[in-house]
Amino acid sequence: MATRNVNIANALTEMAARQPHTPAIFQPSGFDSAGRRQYVHLTYHQLNVDSERIAAGLSHFGIEHGARVALMVKPSLEFFALVFGLFKAGVAPVIIDPGIGTKPLKTCLAEAAPEAFIGIPLAQAARALMGWARASSKVNITVGSGWFGPRLDDVRAAGAAALLAGKTKQKATRADELAAILFTSGSTGIPKGAIYSHGNFAAQVAMIRDAYGIEPGEIDLPTFPPFALFDPALGMTTVLPEMDFTKPASVDPERIREAIEGFGVTNLFGSPALLNTVSRWAEAENKVFETVKRVISAGAPVPADVLARTRKMIHPDATIHTPYGATESLPVASIESREVLEETAAKTEQGAGVCVGRPVAPAVVRIIRVTEDPLETWDDALLVPQGTIGEITVASPTVTAGYFGREAQTKLAKLREALRDGDGDGETTSSRVVHRMGDLGYLDEMGRIWFCGRKSHRVTTAAGDLYTVPIEGVFNRHPAVFRTALVGVGEPGAQTPVLCIEREAKAASGATAPGDATLDDVALDDVALIAALRSLAEAQPATQMITRFLVHPGFPVDIRHNAKIGRPALAAWAARQR
Repeated sequence: MATRNVNIANALTEMAARQPHTPAIFQPSGFDSAGRRQYVHLTYHQLNVDSERIAAGLSHFGIEHGARVALMVKPSLEFFALVFGLFKAGVAPVIIDPGIGTKPLKTCLAEAAPEAFIGIPLAQAARALMGWARASSKVNITVGSGWFGPRLDDVRAAGAAALLAGKTKQKATRADELAAILFTSGSTGIPKGAIYSHGNFAAQVAMIRDAYGIEPGEIDLPTFPPFALFDPALGMTTVLPEMDFTKPASVDPERIREAIEGFGVTNLFGSPALLNTVSRWAEAENKVFETVKRVISAGAPVPADVLARTRKMIHPDATIHTPYGATESLPVASIESREVLEETAAKTEQGAGVCVGRPVAPAVVRIIRVTEDPLETWDDALLVPQGTIGEITVASPTVTAGYFGREAQTKLAKLREALRDGDGDGETTSSRVVHRMGDLGYLDEMGRIWFCGRKSHRVTTAAGDLYTVPIEGVFNRHPAVFRTALVGVGEPGAQTPVLCIEREAKAASGATAPGDATLDDVALDDVALIAALRSLAEAQPATQMITRFLVHPGFPVDIRHNAKIGRPALAAWAARQR
């Protein structure tokens, strides 16, 4: 029986047949003599042909089906062609955020043990200098010019010759076959390499398409490059913005405006930090982007005030979706902005946590008791009653099988669930992997998920556990507060809760008053602000234990989204304060 070829790159081939002349990717390429921004692009046909040549040329340089390849290439036409070329060849790209730091990066590459390294000249120089993947990588290919072995153009040329001679015999890939190793953001330690199969990617494409009604012919502005990889499979045109992708909070809103208006962008993907920056600018400029019909934001909970400002900068009929998930499984759940602004945001301010919506079909979300122990097999006895805070779990075709080279972490995050047939005789017919999200939350009576923070971030006091997100929601509503972070100081089990405060930037300058607040509300000095927050704490039983408050100049955040707070670093800072 022939093996069915399940490969995420098949979607690109199908789209290239359907819309060969539709632009697939636009990339900024400087300015013309009149000062207008110029772009280079690939059509779907051109992207498909380029990726075919790359796939066919890899074996000429010893990169065969089943290999792992470290990929360090900036978002570009070459990046897309390379990734899909690797997929087609059955070669797994290893993708790591370079911003995690040189030492963690070296550790991650050593774990992934790639047989080859493909990167821009700067990455190749760093590899040679730092010894990245020295023990495993036997082939180094440079994207661009350089002195680090063969170039990507050499791979293309070899592939074109092989295709012309009819000498290519690519093997089929299975749904459960390794497609890529995508490293997590490392917000809770050294990043882990999630093992993605072709089946995982295919399921993600289907779930995202169906959940948000995405159609071929749309134009996407993705400000997080890995999300853009879904675009060719969905039939969308990708417009790469002019920005530093490692610093989305510092984006120049004019560059976003330029891309949206220049191409008639219909879909915008951005982190909460980016939307905060762009929506503030749009509010000040009274700017409305009429072509945008959908905004998707992920990476961290999106504050209600950011959602409200973002709604003002798009057409009234447009939607804003905030999917919940993780590198190990995405999407898990989703909620639209109107439900947040009209209902759940008020509950967040009262300490209910952040509602991240209902599970995205066919994901199954359940809440289990909190434990630090590994759980080998699923048991319904693990479940907690509806409304009780526990650890969020998900079973979905997007759930990755484990972490590459991290057996201990895999055991802590995964468990196997036996599935029964539908005849009622109790026979086991198959099984599936259930992923423990490492997040705490609960299900309400409507089946919605309420996020209460990371399990590793809960503050363990002598009187019991305190959960970060519900408590922070009470204080974040103050107009002089940009965000807060609850951290624990001291030994686990006897920690002192400390609320760290990052002030609203406009409050610090006194320039304007957000929302319905007055200038008096936002111009409080630190002493007066802490007194106001202490009054809020005393007003509710859930927050009365919070008696220590510290104003911080600017929270440390993750490199990927600029939105996840670096709580371990913040806790260490709080411990040093007197």
